[in-house]
Amino acid sequence: MLNAKQHAREAEIVAEAGRPGMITIATNMAGRGTDIVLGGNIEKPTAAIRDDEALAADEKERRTAALKAEWQKVHDQVLAAGGLHIIGSERHESRRIDNQLRGRSGRQGDPGSSRFYLALDDPLLKIFAGERLNTIMVRLKMPEGEAIEHPLVSRSLESAQRKVEQRNFDIRKQLLEYDDVSNDQRKVIYQQRNELLDSDDIAETITAMRQGQIHDTLRLYIPAESVEEQWDVGGLETALAAELHLKLPVGEWITAEPQLGDDDILKRLLDAGDAAYAEKTTNVDAAAWSGFERNVMLQSLDTHWREHLSALDHLRQGIHLRGYAQKNPKQEYKREAFELFEGLLQTVRSEVSKLLLTVEVRSEEQIEAVETPPPLENVQYHHADYDEALGTAEPKAAQPVERQTPKVGRNDPCPCGSGKKYKHCHGKLS
Repeated sequence: MLNAKQHAREAEIVAEAGRPGMITIATNMAGRGTDIVLGGNIEKPTAAIRDDEALAADEKERRTAALKAEWQKVHDQVLAAGGLHIIGSERHESRRIDNQLRGRSGRQGDPGSSRFYLALDDPLLKIFAGERLNTIMVRLKMPEGEAIEHPLVSRSLESAQRKVEQRNFDIRKQLLEYDDVSNDQRKVIYQQRNELLDSDDIAETITAMRQGQIHDTLRLYIPAESVEEQWDVGGLETALAAELHLKLPVGEWITAEPQLGDDDILKRLLDAGDAAYAEKTTNVDAAAWSGFERNVMLQSLDTHWREHLSALDHLRQGIHLRGYAQKNPKQEYKREAFELFEGLLQTVRSEVSKLLLTVEVRSEEQIEAVETPPPLENVQYHHADYDEALGTAEPKAAQPVERQTPKVGRNDPCPCGSGKKYKHCHGKLS
C-alpha cells in the first residue's frame, strides 16, 4: 500500500505498474510525476548494464538489445490487453485530482481506461446529492448493491464537486485577503531590519527615534496649541527623569522666561537629549557602540514583532463576530491591525530610546571595583548545631511520661460504658 511517505521507493514501484498482471494499490498522491510505461520501465536495467565496468562493449550492446526485445514483447502484450486500467475507490472534492489520477492511464497516447466507484454514504454525495439519489433509488425499487451509471448521477457529482471547489476557492480568497494585511506589515519590518543589518552606522536612525520619543513625552504633558495653565510641568520633569534620565529644570526655564513657548521647550529638550547621548558615547569605541545600538534595535524589533504576529492571530480568530454588529470583518481587521502596527513601532521606538539613554557606560576598572567585594575581618562562621557537635552544650535530661488516665487492659471493659472490651472499642488498632 503506497501512501506517499517513501517517495523514492514508491516511485520505483509505480514505474513498474505498466507490466502485465501488475496490481498497484496506492493513494492518489503516491508516485505522482512518475512515468508509467506500458511493459515496465526499461531505463533502470539499461543503465545498470551500461554502468557495469566488468562487461565489454559488445556484451553491453548484446544484453541491451536482448532486454529491449524482451520489453517490446511485454509492451505489445499490454497494448493488446487494453493498456493501464485505473480503478478509483472514491471521487475527490477537486476534479483536478480525479483528472490527474485518470490521466495516468493515457500516457502519450497509450491506450487505457479508468473507472470510479462511489457509494451514497461517501461525504461528497451525502452532503450534496445523497438524499435525492436515495429517494430516486427507493422509487425505482432498485435492488441493494445495484450499480448506477445514469448520466444524472455523473451530473450531480460534477455539480457537487463544483460547489466544493467554489467554497474552497472562497476560503482561500478570504484567507489571502487577511494574509495580505500582515504581509504588507512584514515587508515594512523586514525592510527596516535589512537596512539595520546592511548599514555600518545607524546613528541617524537612533537620533530620530530618540527625538521622536522626547517629542511624544513633551506632548503628553504639554499639548500642542494649549495655554500655560494646561501644562503639567511637574509631570514632564518627573517623566523625563524617570524614563530618559534627563533631569532638566523645565519649571525654572518657564519662570525665568515667561515668553518661552512649547516649541522653544521642545528644542531645549532635544538639545539636552542629544548632549546627554553624546556625552555617554564620548569614552566608548565608535564601532563597539554602533554594534551595541544595532543589537539593541534588532532584539527589540524581533521580540515585539513576534508578539505582534501572535496578536494578529488572536484578532483574526474572533474578528468574524463583528459581522453581528453590521460591520465588515475584513475592514475591521485591517483597521485594528494597522492600529496594532502603529503601536508596535511606537513601542520599539520607546524601548530603544529609553534603554540607550539610561544605559551606563563603565570602564573595566570600575566594573572590577563593583564586582570585587571588600574583604571581611573578624568573622567566625558557626553551624546551627555547632555547640552540640563540640559537646559543649548541656544535654537535656529525659522527662518521664505521665499518664493522665488510669491504665486500661486490652481485655478490660471499655471506660466509655459501651460494654465492649477495650480492644474492640476505643482501644481498637487502626
